[in-house]
Amino acid sequence: MVQPPWILKSNLLRVVIDTMDTRNLDLGLLVTLETLLSERNVTRAARRLNLSQPALSARLARLREALGDPLLIPGQRGMILTQRALELMQPLHEALEGVRRVVEQGAPFNPETLRATVVIAASDYVQYALLARYSVVLRAEAPMIRIAWRALDVMALTTQLERGEVDLALARPETAPAGMRQCRLYEEEYVVVARQGHPAVRGVLDLDLFCALDHVVVSTRGSGFAGPTDAALEAIGRRRTVALSTSGFLIVPEIVSRSDMIAVIPRRIADGWSDRVQVLEPPLHIPCFAIASIWHDRTTNHPAQSWLRDRLAALA
Repeated sequence: MVQPPWILKSNLLRVVIDTMDTRNLDLGLLVTLETLLSERNVTRAARRLNLSQPALSARLARLREALGDPLLIPGQRGMILTQRALELMQPLHEALEGVRRVVEQGAPFNPETLRATVVIAASDYVQYALLARYSVVLRAEAPMIRIAWRALDVMALTTQLERGEVDLALARPETAPAGMRQCRLYEEEYVVVARQGHPAVRGVLDLDLFCALDHVVVSTRGSGFAGPTDAALEAIGRRRTVALSTSGFLIVPEIVSRSDMIAVIPRRIADGWSDRVQVLEPPLHIPCFAIASIWHDRTTNHPAQSWLRDRLAALA
């Protein structure tokens, strides 16, 4: 017979506890252990748990004694997990998530009393276009929430979501790791920006001039010189001149406003600079792109996480 999820989580927790000397352990110590394994850093873990560093060090000593294992040991680039710690990490996290769901299902959800830290991974473009407004809304509706933005790292996203290092990622749907949940938020289109008073650009831009002018292009690697615009140009047998490559969108309007270079950027960024640059329609079709919220399935039914995602979707 297939066991319900809450029984499976309880079994996982029992496996974790049975391997310890449980006489001096409680649920608080298990939460401490989960945070230490996630952060791999005593200072950061203490901050998350609202404990002093000496108090957390004392808890770590108790955990080491109960488990008979050092758990975290010094490495060349900070602390690393022992093999025993690595074995405990996933079942402990899943078990505690099950406990949290059981507790939260019986309590009414109230954003005004929500005490939580939400970590959102996004590019600089999404931080500017959506997260800035979203964070203001969250603080107004849930005044005790803490919000952490971090740079989007698509290659590390699966691990970050699985470990709970990131609660929500905002990215193009096609970059979502396999097996993750997602919700499409909005579609974005590209526009061309040129500085006010540009000697060659006066409110309109034809294809010949577009290709002749020097361009700024955004490459996440900071060294690429091609993007969606170049693919669209190649499809019609044309090329442009790329003079500068940057790793983020937010610096591009500043560069354009101080030079005779032009750039193709998302409209949501360009609109914020409309008093300092010309915002023009591209002289060719450049496919738009979508932004989606991405999360791990373990948080799908979590009341607070569900509310956070719903508020984001409504705002977007």
